[in-house]
Amino acid sequence: MIDKAANSAADFVFLDIEDAVAPPDKERARKNIIQALNDIDWRAKGKTVSVRINGLDTHYMYRDVVDVMEQAGDRLDTILVPKVGVPADLYMVEAMVNQIEMAKGFKTRVGLEALIETALGMANVEAIAATPGRLEAMHFGVADYAASNKARTVNIGGLNPDYPGDQWHFALSRMTVACRAYGLRAIDGPFGDFSDPEGYMAAARRAAALGIEGKWAIHPSQIALANDVFSPPE
Repeated sequence: MIDKAANSAADFVFLDIEDAVAPPDKERARKNIIQALNDIDWRAKGKTVSVRINGLDTHYMYRDVVDVMEQAGDRLDTILVPKVGVPADLYMVEAMVNQIEMAKGFKTRVGLEALIETALGMANVEAIAATPGRLEAMHFGVADYAASNKARTVNIGGLNPDYPGDQWHFALSRMTVACRAYGLRAIDGPFGDFSDPEGYMAAARRAAALGIEGKWAIHPSQIALANDVFSPPE
């Protein structure tokens, strides 16, 4: 799947050690990702490449940052930090990245991206967006956000017919405003039912209408849909 992603039409690929990986497989996934960062020339393929580390509330996170940065930090564009709740979450990751880059003598600079996917993160989204340093973008993680709010959902990123409209509008709009106020890029997250391209397109258009400039594709069939909606018109 990593090779397919590298050769796909996606502009931006993130390699995941978090929710896509079961706990017994975390260490193996981390090694696979480090190998992929070093073996594949992502930049030659026109890809921006990121790694989603595990959350700060786990014991995997520090080893994710240390191993990936020390062994492949000069091959990486950004680190995607999940479940960001307060600005200090980013500060911790940034401090580690700063020290590793200096110790290793890397000339490249790895950026950070914040995944806003909890009630706490949304309550603090403006303060998180104002965090100085490496932060480049915010992503909306609809599944964990729904769980955090105990929202009743039908499918990941889809709409509950009991709600009169788009139940994600407030969250997406607030995150987007915070991004634009502080010079960050606003990215929408996943749409789980990859057998429903019309549903994906509708969600993408709603996000684009708010000013969001990209959306996750969790299946190869969604890449063309995202590119169709979010590519700037001539």
